[in-house]
Amino acid sequence: MKGIASAPGSATVVNAIATGRGAAFAIDLRVRAEVNLTTEPGKIVGYVGGTSESPKLIETCVRKVLQKLDANKKYGAKVITSTDVPIAVGLSSSSSAANAVVLATFAALGDEPEPMEAINLGVDAAFEAGTTVTGAFDDASASYLGGGVITDNLERKILRRFQVDPKLRVLIYIPPRKKYTREINRRQVKPIAELVKLAHEMALNGNIFRALTVNGMLYSVAMGYDLTPALEALELGALASGVTGTGPAIVAICKTQKIGEIKKAWAKRPGRIVETRPSLEGARVEK
Repeated sequence: MKGIASAPGSATVVNAIATGRGAAFAIDLRVRAEVNLTTEPGKIVGYVGGTSESPKLIETCVRKVLQKLDANKKYGAKVITSTDVPIAVGLSSSSSAANAVVLATFAALGDEPEPMEAINLGVDAAFEAGTTVTGAFDDASASYLGGGVITDNLERKILRRFQVDPKLRVLIYIPPRKKYTREINRRQVKPIAELVKLAHEMALNGNIFRALTVNGMLYSVAMGYDLTPALEALELGALASGVTGTGPAIVAICKTQKIGEIKKAWAKRPGRIVETRPSLEGARVEK
């Protein structure tokens, strides 16, 4: 029995680490998961395809679904993921992998979860696997549901949903280094908490682009990132720009005609540039 599913990554509007409240929107880069059930109960083996990343999160996701559906004494599993989402740069690679694996495991068992059930299973697995500080409920919700969400991560509540026009483009500048969320010292971001609350209020009031930019500036300062790439993008006509997640990637939302100028400016820096768009589609079972 086999299940295949995928889920998109997401970009940050408001990072929840400082306050427990966040916001994010899905982007059109996806993680794909294939879950093959075996007749070896208790044995779950994961492979994060093409990388040396730990499979602990994806294995934990499978185990939690098997337990949830009372199938853990009957089946083991082999789970393999592949990804378009760059890992450990702030684009919700862990949340999207968790969503894809949870949905694929349900599919392998011939079942389909309620969205919040699936999201919460993935968040629980992320806490257990140690891949998150806040639970990343905002990232997980945006990835699973598609579009954008504004959340209370501590209460695991979606406060508001929104859309970013899929005709816009999302440019992502990825410096040549990684930053795992578990490496973040929350004391770094404590001084900006009150200002991050204001960014969250901006998002709740519908000022999504302004909130993204303000949030990005605040976290860049707190974590010691260079503000220049975001400022360059804004100067060249981006509607919003800032660090995503815990970085180090920088996102810029822009109209199609501004892509070339921003790419040209960013191309002078080490690293790479990825072009994508907002995604209104969330997690899905693949046929």
